[in-house]
Amino acid sequence: MTLYRPVGEQELLLIAQSDYTAFPPRLPEQPIFYPVLNRRYATEIAERWNTRDPQSGYKGYITSFEIDDDFIGRYEVQTVGRSYHQEYWIPAEELDAFNEHIIGKIQVLQVFE
Repeated sequence: MTLYRPVGEQELLLIAQSDYTAFPPRLPEQPIFYPVLNRRYATEIAERWNTRDPQSGYKGYITSFEIDDDFIGRYEVQTVGRSYHQEYWIPAEELDAFNEHIIGKIQVLQVFE
């Protein structure tokens, strides 16, 4: 399955440190990791939220990656707004296992400034 993750500049730098193979651990105030199911939703977050956030460096990046279908099937799709606002909620303590099931590299698809 292809998933998307909108990120800011700092998170992208940490992804790059992993050679684009893993997402960084969550901060204490971030109990879940939420990859999204479609590019439209990822674009909204990257363009509308990340570009206005000083902690994101006022930049938004859309990343894309493949995840093992059997692994992601353990989690329920969460709809958090409009019908296409769909994401998975991965508990922070399960992020290492999530990263182990990424297939290939995390790709940067688009940049917003």
